[in-house]
Amino acid sequence: MAKKKRKLPFAYQPLGFALGWVGGSLAGLAFQKTWKVVRHEDDAPDALDPDRGWGEILLAAAVQGAIFAVVRSAVDRAGAKAIERRTGIWPAKEKGGRD
Repeated sequence: MAKKKRKLPFAYQPLGFALGWVGGSLAGLAFQKTWKVVRHEDDAPDALDPDRGWGEILLAAAVQGAIFAVVRSAVDRAGAKAIERRTGIWPAKEKGGRD
């Protein structure tokens, strides 16, 4: 059993990568829809756009960061719980977060 436990985090890495990619795509779509509701614009301001103020730029960054963090955490947690249910082993190498 210990041998299986050591190999699982390595085997989980490709799945974790795929889940991260899917989560990032979902977060991007969620941010686009949220920004359209919040500001009634199709595109969020770019930090280098000279026609946008600090408030707009920082609001967009804060909303985008919050959405990405929530989606990333939800996708990571769902993937880890699915692996644990299937194998009985938590896929993380050690306790604590990734960050």
